[in-house]
Amino acid sequence: MLAEDVSVRKLAPGVWLHVTVVTTERFGRVSTNGLIIEDGETSLLVDTGWDARQGAMLFDWARDTLRRPVRAAVVTHFHDDRLGGVPALVPHGIPVHGLEATARIATELGLPGPTETFTETQSVGSLEVFFPGAGHAKDNVVVWHRDSGVLFGGCFVKDGASKNLGNVADADVAAWPASLARARQRFPEAKVVVPGHGEVGGPELLSHTEALLR
Repeated sequence: MLAEDVSVRKLAPGVWLHVTVVTTERFGRVSTNGLIIEDGETSLLVDTGWDARQGAMLFDWARDTLRRPVRAAVVTHFHDDRLGGVPALVPHGIPVHGLEATARIATELGLPGPTETFTETQSVGSLEVFFPGAGHAKDNVVVWHRDSGVLFGGCFVKDGASKNLGNVADADVAAWPASLARARQRFPEAKVVVPGHGEVGGPELLSHTEALLR
């Protein structure tokens, strides 16, 4: 644990799960998941924590403890639990990859957004970033790490304990099932699936999310 609201643990060889926490008026204490992926002598950050302080702690941990400095980051949609830590990365010249739609929405809302954009798929080091279609948000992407079989679903995928779809204020519920099918078809080898919130699971989390949409 790096702080009361920031922790990192090993998920698979070369893959680390980071969990950051914030207390909100509407939802109370909320934890959110992200990844740090070892990539040679450097690392890749998937989602950045809720704010610049948390983002800086993740950046420092990768450099000082893992001894693999962050060389690039990916944000998986425009909500603040994904891109809140971006301001900690930009001063270091770290490229932040995200969907063109994420950059556009972030700009409209006055939020820190990705500095490098794409429209459907993008390779970032050993990662494949893929836009399966709208779901939890119109700009949600998933991240595949072939070497470990880890698929980061982000908020596009619900954890096994979820009884509902959670925050759907920006969701496209009608499009979500087809988007899940595209993700499943593209990454049939996924062994570990990381949801945006809650416990890590396997491909059954895709099925669970589909069931919640029925």
